[in-house]
Amino acid sequence: MKLHTILGATGTIATELIPVLKSHQLNIRLVSRTPRQIEGTEAVAANMLNYDQVLKAVTGSEVVYLIVGITYNAEIWKKEWPVIMRNVIDACIATGAKLIFFDNVYMYGRVNGAITENSPYFPSSKKGRVRVEIARMLLQEMAAGTIKAAIARAVDFYGPGVTDKSAAGILVFNNMKKGKTAQWPINADVPRSYNYTPDAAEALYILASHDKSFGQVWHLPSASPLTGRQFIKLAAKYMNSSDRVTVLPKWLLKIIGFFNPFMKEAYEMNYQDEFPFQFSSDKFEKAFNFTPTSYEDAVKATAEWFLKN
Repeated sequence: MKLHTILGATGTIATELIPVLKSHQLNIRLVSRTPRQIEGTEAVAANMLNYDQVLKAVTGSEVVYLIVGITYNAEIWKKEWPVIMRNVIDACIATGAKLIFFDNVYMYGRVNGAITENSPYFPSSKKGRVRVEIARMLLQEMAAGTIKAAIARAVDFYGPGVTDKSAAGILVFNNMKKGKTAQWPINADVPRSYNYTPDAAEALYILASHDKSFGQVWHLPSASPLTGRQFIKLAAKYMNSSDRVTVLPKWLLKIIGFFNPFMKEAYEMNYQDEFPFQFSSDKFEKAFNFTPTSYEDAVKATAEWFLKN
């Protein structure tokens, strides 16, 4: 059987991807510093900053998914991400493995209108500049034909089991579960895009399974944007909760950042909540005849999970 290897196998997207790969009867290798032991998979410990360990982890793979998450800090990103990307690229070249890189959208910066795969890179954050650097590293190798790879980009996500690193999970579903008022950062009245995690995972497998996907950038499927108030109203419907919302002003987020390292680092990304943030996945949807799960169905499934867990 073909071997699909997940680098960064303990995160949210990896958790969703594992059952997708299992459903297609693939051999699965889970790689991280402290990999989980999951029935039907192989666990390999590796430090992505160590090339020899990365090479060993990748050897024998038909497809490698780079879904690594590192500490949310611009200086750490600047130091570590280029090393990780170089190691993974070189290991895939050495072994002939195909690469799917799970990327974000920080490199685009603030965009007026829909964000597409053709949107230019104008990062408005330190972390965005790092994402430009590592994306270009991979794009150059792809253009040169030295590696068979695809870049898959996603925005903030939500879904069943997504309890951290998700504004919707923390501020909406978790608050509602506790009987608290839902919160939303900065502006609850501008359109905002999200990725539903089961869709994102399925899309990664689709990209890995089609030759036409390689050599390109793809935006993972996302339903049409809706405002924070609309999202909260929908969540309240299925959480049996009030649809009231407390908007967290920008100045408050800055103060919270003085005491919370994550919020301090997140502050430079506030443009995503202050202004319309519309992510287009039309290219993927048309190429693979894929319809993103509607917010109605996705929020319902997410709410059901939060109410049961």
